[in-house]
Amino acid sequence: MRRFSFILFLFSLTIFGQKNSDTNALEVSFLHGNVIPHTKDLYHLQGHPDGLMLSFIKQTHGKDEWHSAYNFPDYGVYLEYQNFNNDFLGKVYAAGVLYNFYFFNRSLELKVAQGVGYATNPYDKIENSKNKAFGSTLMANTIFGLFYKKEHLIDKLGLQAGFLFTHFSNGRTKSPNSGINSFLVNVGVNYDFSNNITRTIDTAAVKKDFSEPLKYNFVLRSGYNESPVIGSGQYPFYHASFFVDKRFNRKSALQLGTELFLTNSFKDYIKYKANAYPELNIDPNTDHKRVGLFMGYELFVNKISLEAQVGYYVYRPFVNDIALYDRVGFKYHFTPKIYTSFSVKTHMFLAEALEFGVGVRL
Repeated sequence: MRRFSFILFLFSLTIFGQKNSDTNALEVSFLHGNVIPHTKDLYHLQGHPDGLMLSFIKQTHGKDEWHSAYNFPDYGVYLEYQNFNNDFLGKVYAAGVLYNFYFFNRSLELKVAQGVGYATNPYDKIENSKNKAFGSTLMANTIFGLFYKKEHLIDKLGLQAGFLFTHFSNGRTKSPNSGINSFLVNVGVNYDFSNNITRTIDTAAVKKDFSEPLKYNFVLRSGYNESPVIGSGQYPFYHASFFVDKRFNRKSALQLGTELFLTNSFKDYIKYKANAYPELNIDPNTDHKRVGLFMGYELFVNKISLEAQVGYYVYRPFVNDIALYDRVGFKYHFTPKIYTSFSVKTHMFLAEALEFGVGVRL
């Protein structure tokens, strides 16, 4: 009897593990749409890009707490090909990581992806001087998608259709860098390699209170960029932030803080502007430092969280961009107190920096 009970226990563990283990799926999407010019000097880069996107995904079924908290999302990697059908822009290839979040009984899919792109036809002073969007071959790639999705329409095969927004930019690591935004129609198929596992929420799980007192964050972000003057050289920058955050629940925290921007490429750019445009009456010794105040929102998923901030310069003796700036990115929390981050700092659609950061949360 004991032996039978032990075998039954092992069998129940096996069934439970199969029920909750992540499973594999594939999405194949065909893309067609329009380039969205966000500055007047990009109108000659308009076109109707075509493309293909492959998403290799892990479907969650409740193995970890965050699975049910986010209605069993997918996570995985993607490959994207996009032909801009424009002689100046050429083609791009991209790869990165993604999340798929589901709503309305899993019929609506929200895709959030971040990766690295490779441009086949970047700016060249002689060969391709009209490509003001891509100043380098390597760029950051950001994707947002919204689809109607039907799984298991025919056995393990399903369909999806919707819209995709893609952004390619090198974060002004090298000028020029206006970046390119595309709005695309998406039609494709999905294939589930599993046996149509049913997802169930563990109602017996003890709910944890995720609310926290005020936390104090110190973050140092760095990288390198170039001024808007093509060929002026790449210089390191240092962005030091202090902010307070308040986590209210499982998913959300609000932020309020200040930061100092030390952008070394501004030093030569200020002198250039002072000499090239004397009518602007710019002092070549103008302080290049900037100070901003910002507020932000952080969405906690698992060890990864997504972050968005909007700020305003309260000190900037050299006026080059609009007073408002924004930042989007993600964090990886090694411990509750130590994290690293990757973000893009922009002024509306114009990127200024790709930031790699290390932070402490006390």
